[in-house]
Amino acid sequence: MAEFDDAAISKPAFERLSEFRYQMRRFERFSERTVRSHGVTPLQYLVLLHIKGYPGRECANVGELAERLQAQPHGVGALITRCEARGLVCRRSSERDGREVEVHLLKEGERLLAKLAALHRAELKSIRGVFPVPLGDS
Repeated sequence: MAEFDDAAISKPAFERLSEFRYQMRRFERFSERTVRSHGVTPLQYLVLLHIKGYPGRECANVGELAERLQAQPHGVGALITRCEARGLVCRRSSERDGREVEVHLLKEGERLLAKLAALHRAELKSIRGVFPVPLGDS
């Protein structure tokens, strides 16, 4: 671990870091409450978000989702199974490589994700300047 010289960091720098962490946790708490009020867990919401937001395509595989969630693939597989049971996602064999399984959003998952993303974007706008607002700036 690198040596840490706290004398080299100014009080205002600590204040900015503290404010950033406070706003990040405030946003996380907002997100947790919001998604639960819509009947899904925070991780289920993140699975939907990462499927829809995966770069270059409309699906992701378990390994890719595990990386995005910073979780173990077997745990993500179980999470996907719970999302399947709710009618939010489905698994399909990849057309590129039949050995690979892709996870796709179903209509109900798309609908729920759109609603939750709009609520998250509105919250991010309320703390403008702390985090960039995704999905455009209008």
